[in-house]
Amino acid sequence: MTNTLYQDALTLLQQLIAIQSFSREEAGTAEAIAQFLQARGVEIHRKENNVWAFNKLYNPALPTVLLNSHHDTVKPHPSWTFDPFTPNVQDGKLYGLGSNDAGGCLVSLIAAFLHFYDHSDLTYNLVLAATAEEEVSGKNGIELVFPELGAVEFALVGEPTNMHLAVAEKGLMVLDCVAQGKGGHAAREEGINAIYQALPDIEWFRTFRFPKESSFLGPIKMSVTLIQAGTQHNVVPDQCTFTVDVRLTDAYQPEEVLSIIREHVKSEVTPRSTRLRPSSIDQNHPIVQSGVELGRKLYGSPTTSDQALLNIPSVKVGPGDSARSHTADEFIYLSELEEGIALYIQLLTPVITA
Repeated sequence: MTNTLYQDALTLLQQLIAIQSFSREEAGTAEAIAQFLQARGVEIHRKENNVWAFNKLYNPALPTVLLNSHHDTVKPHPSWTFDPFTPNVQDGKLYGLGSNDAGGCLVSLIAAFLHFYDHSDLTYNLVLAATAEEEVSGKNGIELVFPELGAVEFALVGEPTNMHLAVAEKGLMVLDCVAQGKGGHAAREEGINAIYQALPDIEWFRTFRFPKESSFLGPIKMSVTLIQAGTQHNVVPDQCTFTVDVRLTDAYQPEEVLSIIREHVKSEVTPRSTRLRPSSIDQNHPIVQSGVELGRKLYGSPTTSDQALLNIPSVKVGPGDSARSHTADEFIYLSELEEGIALYIQLLTPVITA
């Protein structure tokens, strides 16, 4: 890795921190990324607030690897002790909103892409995609541009993992459930209390364990997180609604999970979406084995990322620490940034070069 790659990546990250880029408001960072790549002779493509580019010697006869990370951020936590949009280097750390999640990953992937950009010995094409709306799982992010990228064989998704490999990731399905009753006066023996109708179903969600469990992600987790019923104290409620957060694993498809749930509960169950699907990759995949050779650990991730919207094998890997994401005074170590660039290059080299 050249020092120029690291310095350019650091400068770009500082620039991105200084531009507000809340989800669905990423036009400024999209423009900064586009200008950065164009200044280095890279032809870019843009749709909404997504920017992507192919390697210089793109060969349609070769398979393609996607390098993807996002440039949107959450809004800053109220307890920040300084301006979250002022990049601040202190004691070997770069502070700023989005520095860790996922700016460090994004600029490191860009640096790795530039390292391979004009290589003539690649056995894969590379496509770099800096995408929007990841933090809100929006439809104008990776999901919007993925059809523009051609046939992609596998992906590296840049998220802070301490450069270890998340080879499986939980998906998410949110369920809106309705238990029906019959209204009546609470003082008399009349009506059917919808709250009582809901209780057995809520208890089922609390205690049920799906027979199959994922080797990396463990069991599917279901949590009742919201409940609402009733209008006043003396009226038997005729309807009780509750919400269930379901963290999916690769042991089941979302449609299978939904079918099993409907078999067991009386309440009407409506999924808000089945878009955020669990993901996994074969441990024998060359990119995984490359990581193992580099001493990287393999694990299953409980958090959801753009992997959930990619229906291809993918690995989530990047510099930084997930525990720092969405926290006040977010930072990334400069050494993590430097190591991230080097490890991305080392991870890809035996897989994509002849």
